[in-house]
Amino acid sequence: MSTNVKNFFTEKDEQKIKQAIMNAELDTSGEIRIHIDNTCPGDAKDQAAFIFDKLKMQNTKNRNGVLIYLAVKNRKFAIIGDQGINNIVPENFWNNIKNIMLNHFRNDQFVEGICSAVITTGNQLKKHFPYQKDDVNELPDDISYGEN
Repeated sequence: MSTNVKNFFTEKDEQKIKQAIMNAELDTSGEIRIHIDNTCPGDAKDQAAFIFDKLKMQNTKNRNGVLIYLAVKNRKFAIIGDQGINNIVPENFWNNIKNIMLNHFRNDQFVEGICSAVITTGNQLKKHFPYQKDDVNELPDDISYGEN
């Protein structure tokens, strides 16, 4: 595995993930971001919360941002939602998505695992935060990469 996290996905992989995000956000005001680190210095959920704040994902109008976080070298990942989405998704929703991702990750299918998580998250966002005619894309759809 490359030591430069930006080389983890091919350009084609990145485009597939970005397209999944754009499709998932098409009918919702919700926002989904993907962040990839090489390593995670501690608990993946804590690091995801730190990145969520660093990416200013809490600044969405309806507090309905979702971050999928992956640290590739030590194989840690987390998925977290902002207050607006967390207040309405079913109990164990994020754990269920993590299990879907884990089943793909165990077979080194990282793109498929992330895309499955994005699609499942998008379906939940559409249900609770349908697209409104004045909605704007509040956060970038590109994958963000860490330095560690």
